[in-house]
Amino acid sequence: MRDDYRGVTALVTGASKGLGRAYALELARRGARVILLARSVGDLREVAAQIRERHGGPEAEVIAGDLAAADGPERVLRELRDRGLTVDLLVNNAGMGSAGPFLSRPLEPQLRSVALNVSGLLALTHAIGAELVARGSGGIINVSSTAAFQPLPHQASYAATKAFVLSFTEALAEELRGTGVHVMAAHPGAIATGFFDSTSATIGPAADEPATVAAHTLDDYARRRAASYPGRRVNRAMTWAARLLPRTVVARVAGAFNRRLGLDKVVDIA
Repeated sequence: MRDDYRGVTALVTGASKGLGRAYALELARRGARVILLARSVGDLREVAAQIRERHGGPEAEVIAGDLAAADGPERVLRELRDRGLTVDLLVNNAGMGSAGPFLSRPLEPQLRSVALNVSGLLALTHAIGAELVARGSGGIINVSSTAAFQPLPHQASYAATKAFVLSFTEALAEELRGTGVHVMAAHPGAIATGFFDSTSATIGPAADEPATVAAHTLDDYARRRAASYPGRRVNRAMTWAARLLPRTVVARVAGAFNRRLGLDKVVDIA
């Protein structure tokens, strides 16, 4: 696939804000036709309007859907079929996560995180991936995280979902090797988004900008990289220790780091 992405129809999940919005805008800038998927149709229409004003080109499609709902993925797939939309590139970006001590934080948001980060991603990948293989072209970008490489006390369930995405994506990439379908995981670090909105947790000042992460991810995908580490180089370096040190040591170090960030004292504020 060329760097300009012309002639590509890309489905971006979680496209209404943050990194998903950045992926959609960057894909449109590079000439792709973008399908925007998130829960809020109003926010998605704003992104579609931005694409139209900034880049022209193919009109963005808007699909409102909740991938964390039991029937959410099937509703989205049905909408794609009903509109006659064929996806060449699936960007599984939608994600959410809880911060704070596992036992003292509400359970329901953590279950929704598993449903969205794992089940929703699996469902779309299974259906659209099969179509891509049948055509012998296209690809899938699964947005994981540097959190995938180690257990994260005070972000326990979130890091576990991203570890799933990492393992699943690497396995699927090997299964589809030689089919013409390229599968890549992206592992950004902290990003300057509203990820911790409605809680007392905050994103640190060293967070990367969504636009930078999106551009680097798409560059790596165009180069057929096996994995992308978009953002500061230190983000990738931080994953090396987790592969070399004993897991108990890694968990203790990660826990100490998150406690310094105050994630052991997170409360809801809205």
